[in-house]
Amino acid sequence: MVFFQKMTPEGYKQIEDEIARLKKDRPRRIKILQAARALGDLSENTEYTEAKRDLGHLQSRLRYLGKQLKYAEIVETKDDGKVDLGKTVVLKFDDDDETEEYKIVGRMEADLADGKISFDSPLGQAIMKQEAGIVATVEAPAGEYKVTIVEVK
Repeated sequence: MVFFQKMTPEGYKQIEDEIARLKKDRPRRIKILQAARALGDLSENTEYTEAKRDLGHLQSRLRYLGKQLKYAEIVETKDDGKVDLGKTVVLKFDDDDETEEYKIVGRMEADLADGKISFDSPLGQAIMKQEAGIVATVEAPAGEYKVTIVEVK
């Protein structure tokens, strides 16, 4: 059974852009490897070892990102007023007077520092398919807490 990763169109585009950037950098890394190989004895050639390792990391990253695209399920947002993938939500946590804004994204796109939370994180699971005004209980590893959905954009 194949498991497809849900992803926003923006997340898919980011992966495509990273693949293009890495493919563009590959010839440069191959030249570095060739130049290091030309230095002679490979058994004690740290430049060669490093260049070979760097090229291997690049190739590995390209394979990983290719699989992400292959198994991506792009989810389009619906304008139904409910929290869903690709939408932005304004939340008010029960222990804080200020609101915070997050975009709901797929697992691979999540980046809390950038204000993106995964739909299958404890917070994401608690607020998915809910409407503004709802108080949701989040069951996190550190304990339970409540959050109010102020707005769904």
